[in-house]
This record gives sequence, structure tokens and C-alpha cells, in this order.
Amino acid sequence: MSSIARPLPCSDRLRDRREALRDRWDAWKAPEWVRPAALYGGLALLGIFWGVLVGYVGTPALLVAVSLFACLMCLRDFRNGAVLLCLIMPIANSYVFPHAMFGITGMNPLNMLLGMTLVMYLLNTLGQKGPSLFPRSILWPYLVPLFAGAMLGMRHVDEIPYTFRTASDLGFDSPVGYVRDFFLKPVQFVLFSMLVAAAAYRSKNPEKFITPLLISVWIIALTIVGFVVASGVELSSLSGEYSRHFLSPLGMHANDLGRLYAVAYALLLFVWDRSDNMMHKTFLFLSMGVVVMALLLTFSRGAFFGFILVNLVYLFSRRHAKTLLLAGAAVPVALVLMPGAVWYRLQMGFGQGANAISAGRVDDIWLPLLPEVFASPVWGQGLGSIMWSDAMVSERVMFVAHPHNAYLQALMDTGVVGLALMLGFWIFCWRDFRRLSRDERVPLELRGFFEGAAAGLLAFLVAGMAGSSLMPVPAQAFLWLAVGMMYGMRAKLGWHVKAKKADQATSKVHPAGARPVHQFN
Repeated sequence: MSSIARPLPCSDRLRDRREALRDRWDAWKAPEWVRPAALYGGLALLGIFWGVLVGYVGTPALLVAVSLFACLMCLRDFRNGAVLLCLIMPIANSYVFPHAMFGITGMNPLNMLLGMTLVMYLLNTLGQKGPSLFPRSILWPYLVPLFAGAMLGMRHVDEIPYTFRTASDLGFDSPVGYVRDFFLKPVQFVLFSMLVAAAAYRSKNPEKFITPLLISVWIIALTIVGFVVASGVELSSLSGEYSRHFLSPLGMHANDLGRLYAVAYALLLFVWDRSDNMMHKTFLFLSMGVVVMALLLTFSRGAFFGFILVNLVYLFSRRHAKTLLLAGAAVPVALVLMPGAVWYRLQMGFGQGANAISAGRVDDIWLPLLPEVFASPVWGQGLGSIMWSDAMVSERVMFVAHPHNAYLQALMDTGVVGLALMLGFWIFCWRDFRRLSRDERVPLELRGFFEGAAAGLLAFLVAGMAGSSLMPVPAQAFLWLAVGMMYGMRAKLGWHVKAKKADQATSKVHPAGARPVHQFN
């Protein structure tokens, strides 16, 4: 008696059909043009969709599209986010860069990109051995004094004079807003620097980070050149004492822009000197020309002095007959061609005393603030303490939110302890810039980059006598890029305790002079 075949259960039939379809799909070979056509077609459709959305919604849709694209780049590799941060950090504080989307303060492309890059870095490095995100050499001497200063200052927010709140552009009226503006926003530069360090440590060719530096230099330099040209203002008007806020609509004071350009010029000058690629060398030379033009338009005497100091460091470090002859021929020509407005700005106040030379800083700011130092000399009175100081409350000091001296500001805000720690941190950075510029394991152009960073940092610290800050500020954007590259190369070359112990162990096996050179990953 023959047995009757029973039908397969429904689940088995579905599984058999799926397997048959999969086999047919695997057997079918698509032409080579299908995949790129699908990719470009999808991108075209996405572009059309966002184009229509921008037409209906406006600028917010464009910002969202750019932010999503940047975040997608970070999803692929957090190093892409670090490169994009190198492009936008120098201009992040300017008004040409959006600071809010859909009316939500803080929700902007920079914060989204910074947060996404940090998250992807943590996910990619989870469970892996490597240098920490915040090394102890920056955590204790730099971040801890900043945090302590913010905790001290948040108790004095209510003591800020009412006239100061109404007449200035303070963006907070509570302790929470104070901590956001005086601690969290500045720390963004440190976080950016450490993400660059992590990206450089994991990059095969870390010298390629010079490319986003060049692009950002052109963006920030052409911004001020275009602004001045579009305004139609004369150079003689820009050089006046009461025209120092002319560039403020860009989001930064002229003096801060000048310091930013002086550091950028230092980096470009020494990279140009070390480069052996003629095309790259030519582009670097043009970039220096644009930066010098923008620096001159700031009419910042501190920036002029920093520019001169950087060139003196360059000439002293080279001391070649050819270089000295070229400089001797170029300097007189430059002095003759220099606009009269620049000479007027350089000579302003000379022959009228120290107060006139310092544009009123000595009598109107520094001397009235000196007693405030002794109110809390050890740990200071908190970040931004000039706003609630006795001199400000009694109107004995010029109406300013900054002491116009980086060292006096650190002394008032964080005390002798904070000033010593932060100044020690910057000296430590200068020393390692110099060490890396002489390390033959570092690529040639990157050695020039670190040599320029050392010169730029020196000029910045000297110019700090008349302004800026030892704490993170937008004028330090290129310096923090250099600090990040420094930490990345330190880790790559094994400049930490574990690597030193390993080197000591291998030195017993390899004779002197035959030790293996650290290879880039």
C-alpha cells in the first residue's frame, strides 16, 4: 500500500522559497555599472530632496543637511570628524557661523559634530589599549584650575552690576549659564585638541592634517578681507584708536583676530621652509600672503609685534647667509611699501608715556585692579572675577569684561596656583613642540609645523601682556590644533611611561645605535 505524501508545513515552504530566491540572486551577476549608478542616483535623489526642502523651509534645512552629512562622515570614521573640526574651529566663534538651529541655542553644527566625533571615538576605542583621551599632563595643570575657577565664580553671578549686564553682551543670568559660558564653551577647544590627538595617533600619515589647516586659514583670512572690501572703509579709519570694534560684527575683536593670524602665519612659514614639494611650497607662500594681508587689516599692535617676533625666530633659527641676504633685501622694500596707516598705528602713543602706549591699560585697568589680586591671592576669585570686583562695582576701572592682560586675568581668576599651573602647561607644550621639531622620526613638513607652533606660542605668550588669555579662547584655535597634533605624535612615538619601559627592555637586546625606529601605524 503506497503512502500518501504529506504537504510540507508553511514555515518549511517559505524557507525553501527564500533559499531558492537567494540562490537565484547569488547566481545573477549585475553589470559593473549598476553599483556606481545606484550610488550616484541615490545621492542625486537625496540632493533633490534636500534642495526642495531648503526651498520650502530655508536656511535651517540647509544646516540640518550639512550637519547630517558631517555626522555620517563621523559614523564611518571618527577621524573624519576630527578633520572637519580642524576646518570649522577657527571660524566657529564668528557670526558667519550658525550658533543655533530652529531657535534652539546650543544646537548648532559645531556641537553636533563635536558630540558625534566624541561618541564615535569612544565606541571605536572601547576595550582597546592606548593613550587616554585627557592625559594627566593636561588634566591636572590645566582643566582642574579651570573647573575650580568656574566653581568659585558661579557663587558671584548675582554680584555682577546691573549696568554691566545691560550694557555688555553677557549671555547668562544664572549660575548654570555662567558655567556654560565660562567653562563648558572654553573646554570645547581642549576636547577638539584631544580628538585631533586621537586621530593623529591612529593615522598612517598624520602630516595630512596640514591640509585642513590650510583650508581653514584661507577661510578665516578671506572673511576679514571680504568684510573690509565690502564695507568700503579707508585704512586710515581702521587704524584709529576708536575703530578697534570695527571688526566685532565678525564675532571677534580685531586684537583677537590679529593673534589668530600671527599663529597661523608662524605655522605656515616653518612648514613652507621644510617642504620640498614645489607646488605645495607655492601654495603655502600664497597662503602666507593672504594671512599677512588679513593681519595688517586688524591694525593690532600686538599682532604686529607677534608677526615680527615670529620672523626674528625664523631668521635666528636658520642663520644661513642666503636667508639673511634675502631678508636684508626684502625688509627695506616692505618698509617702504607699508601703508602710512600702519606706521600711524605702530607709533600711536609713543612719546606720551606708558599709559598712552598701552591705550589706557595702565591707569584705567591694571593699576585699579592690582588690589583685587590680594583679595584671594592663592586660588583667586573665580573666572571672570573682574565683573564683580570692587573696582568694577565702585566704577574705578574702565568698563571692560577682561583685564587686557592674560597673566593678570589668570592671577585674579585662579590665583597664584592657577597661574603657575597654566603657565607651566604652556611651557610644557613649547618644550615638546621644540622636541618634536628635532625628532627625525617625524615627517619633514610636520617637523616644520611643530617648529612654527613653538614660535607662534612664544609670540602668543609675549602678546598676552596686552590681552588675550592663558585659558582657552577662540584666538587659540590654531594653537590647540598644534597641541592636539603634539599629543598624537607623542603617543605615536611612544613618549609615555609604558613605551619607555618597553624601550628600556629592548635596549638590552639591541645594541646602541641599532634600536628599531618606531613605525607609524
